[in-house]
Amino acid sequence: MLLKTITLGEAADGRTPVILLHGLYGSARNWGQHQKTLAGGGRQVITMDLRNHGESPHGPVASYGTMAEDVAETLAAMGITRCRLLGHSMGGKIAMRLALTRPDLLERVIIADIAPRTYRHGNAALAEAMLALQLTPGMTRAEASAALADRIPDAMIRSFLLLNLRLGSTQPNGWRIGLSELAEAIPVIEGWEPSAAQYPGPSLFIAGGRSHYLMDGEKAGIRDLFPAARFVVLEKAGHWLHVDDPAGFIAAISPFLDEG
Repeated sequence: MLLKTITLGEAADGRTPVILLHGLYGSARNWGQHQKTLAGGGRQVITMDLRNHGESPHGPVASYGTMAEDVAETLAAMGITRCRLLGHSMGGKIAMRLALTRPDLLERVIIADIAPRTYRHGNAALAEAMLALQLTPGMTRAEASAALADRIPDAMIRSFLLLNLRLGSTQPNGWRIGLSELAEAIPVIEGWEPSAAQYPGPSLFIAGGRSHYLMDGEKAGIRDLFPAARFVVLEKAGHWLHVDDPAGFIAAISPFLDEG
């Protein structure tokens, strides 16, 4: 599957492009300011709408291999044979899978607040709440948020999810994301398929100090797959570490991206 992309900047001195992958229920546009900042440093930076997200096509999610193949296919269509890859959360799992299956494509990889393991973090409940939302003609985003409040009490999470809601007079209200496909794929998305492969290249794992997604006890398991792994903790950040501490995030990734 070819994915929708947004490209900013031009690479200086023959640098390979930087690819950014978003998390579950996100989109390429989530990286907006970070993409601009990184592109301003003499880099070509490409964000992708992953399968069932943003403006990319919808389709079943059989495995992380499926989603990694989407990225590889899109890179090939763009004529990119080597890149530096960064993924957050679900996008981080896709980045890990691509590193393990197609190491030839990656010069280096950054994984933001996720580990190669199975999680159970209530994503199915979020999908069910969105599917149950009764969209009516003329509904505003504020009305949709109020309707979701009982099932999704966290206003920040509601606001993030509702970025996927298409509201307008020119077409029926609806979800941009492939919500049914994602709901069916939650066990796959929260899971992880074991791998005997290794990625020997440079890898950086960034954890949020206030998050429980990437813990100290997981370093040994990560190094089984990524023997050159380095680790950084952004103490002030939660799981959305690039939102909670944007300056710290850029400071952590920029030197690593520019090595070599």
